[in-house]
Amino acid sequence: MGALFKKLSQPLDYAEALLAQFSNLSLLTEGEALVGNFIQGVSRLSGCELVQLYLLDTTGTRLKMNTECLEGQLHFRDPQSLPSDYQAEQLLQFSLGQNRVVYLGSLSDSVHETRFLPARATPWQSLLCVPLVDPQGSVGGLLLCASAQHLDLHGVAESLGHLGAFALGQMHLLQRLHRPAETPVTSSLPSGISYGLIGRSVAMRKTCSLISKVLHSPYTVLLRGETGTGKEVVARALHNHGPRRSKAFIVQNCAAVPENLLESELFGYRRGAFTGADRDRAGLFDVANGGTLLLDEIGDMPLSLQAKLLRVLQEGEIRPLGSNDTHHVDVRIVAATHRDLKRLMDEGKFREDLYYRLAQFPIQLPALRHRDGDIIELARHFADKACTLLQRDPVCWSDTALDHLSAYGFPGNVRELKSVVERAVLLCEGDELLIEHFALHIETPSERGRINLRERMEQIERGLLIDCLRENSGNKTRAARELGLPLRTLIYRLARLNVQRGDFND
Repeated sequence: MGALFKKLSQPLDYAEALLAQFSNLSLLTEGEALVGNFIQGVSRLSGCELVQLYLLDTTGTRLKMNTECLEGQLHFRDPQSLPSDYQAEQLLQFSLGQNRVVYLGSLSDSVHETRFLPARATPWQSLLCVPLVDPQGSVGGLLLCASAQHLDLHGVAESLGHLGAFALGQMHLLQRLHRPAETPVTSSLPSGISYGLIGRSVAMRKTCSLISKVLHSPYTVLLRGETGTGKEVVARALHNHGPRRSKAFIVQNCAAVPENLLESELFGYRRGAFTGADRDRAGLFDVANGGTLLLDEIGDMPLSLQAKLLRVLQEGEIRPLGSNDTHHVDVRIVAATHRDLKRLMDEGKFREDLYYRLAQFPIQLPALRHRDGDIIELARHFADKACTLLQRDPVCWSDTALDHLSAYGFPGNVRELKSVVERAVLLCEGDELLIEHFALHIETPSERGRINLRERMEQIERGLLIDCLRENSGNKTRAARELGLPLRTLIYRLARLNVQRGDFND
C-alpha cells in the first residue's frame, strides 16, 4: 500500500474507508453538511472519541474552533465559553506556526496544557494535531483528534492531513459558489487587527490588509517607501504574526557593510577561506534558518551578490565562502528599499530576474503626510514610551502642541516624528508638552510673503506632482496615468515647475 499506510494494522480496510470519505465529501453541496461529514469521518478513521476543527479567521491571525465531534456526535459548545483566540495554547500554536504534526501518546504524563479539550471524567490520553493546508498552500487551520485510550495515531496523520486539505478546499469552493452575486468581495480588514502597527488612517488600513494577504504565505515581500516610513517595523509584524514567529528574525542592512564583507556576513565561511578565517562561521542565512531575514536597502546590494541571492530564492541553497558544497536553508526573505529598483535595472545596477523574484508581493508604505490623523496617535505613543524609558510620570499634551505637529509635513516620516517627540519629552520639565518644546519650522503666511494666485497655484501643483511621483517610485508613465495627463504634458509641467529627480527620490 506504500508508505502512507504501512504503519496501519489493516491498511486495505483503512484505504477503502478513506477513499469512501473522499467520495462523500466531493458530493456534498452545503458547507455545514460537509464540515460535519468530514469530522465525523475523521472520528471513525482515527478511532478517537473527540475531533475538533480549528480554522484561521479572514485576517489569518486568529485561530477559532469551527466544529467539534464528541463520541461520534456533532457537539456545539457555547461560543461564550470558548476563547476569542488560542494564542496562549502552545500545542496548537506550535503545530500552526511550524506546519508540523504534533502527536502525544500519554497526555496524563505530559506537562503540556490542554485547556482546549473538553473536561470529562476519564482523562484524555492520546492527542494528534494536524495542520491543514489551504488551496493557496498556506496553513489554514488545524485538525485535532483525542482519545481516552492509548492509541498510536502516527499512522493516520498523513492521510488525515490530505483529507483535511481536500475538505478545506471544498469549503472554500462552496463559499465562492454560494456567495451572492450582488455582494462584492471585500478586502477590508477588521478594525481590531493592526499587527502591532500604530495608526487608523485609510493608508494604514490598506497596508494592514496587504499584510493579511501575505502573512501565512511563503512569498517574498518587497517593502517600498520613503526613508523613515517603518519598513523594518512592518517586516517584524510579518514575522511576529506569521507561522515563523517562534524562529529568528534577522536584519541586515546591505548598504552598511562593505561588499567584500557582506558576502561572508550573509553566506558564512569555512576555516581558511581568507586571511583571518581561523574557524568556520555561520552566515545570516543559517542563523535565520526557519525564520525571517530582512535585507534592508536591497537596492545597494552589489551585482556580484545579487546572483547568489537569486539562487537562494530559487533553489533554497547557499554555499559558504571557501566551501565546495551547498546546503539547503528555509528562510523567508523580506526585502526593503527606498530606491527605484526599476530605474536601477535600466541603469544596469540591479538584476531584472532578481527584481521580479523579490517583488512577488510588493507593499508600498505610505508617507506620514498621507496618513491622515495618525500623527497624533503616533506622537502620544512615542511620548508614552519615552516617559517609560526615562522612568518619569506620563506627560499630557497641549492642544497647541498637537496642532503644531499636525501642521508639519515630516519629510523624515515616522522616524523624524519619533525623534522630535523624544526630544520634546526630554525638554519638558513639567507634566505638559507645549509648543515651545518642539523645534519645527512651519512656514507661516507672513514668512511666505505676498504672492499672487498664479504663484500659489504653481506651489500646489508642484507639490501634487512630487507626491504622485513619490507614490509611483519616480515612474512618470504611471504618474501621468494616475493624474489623467498625457505623458508629454507631465514632462512639460515638471520642466516648467523645475521639479528635479532629487525632489521625489530620496
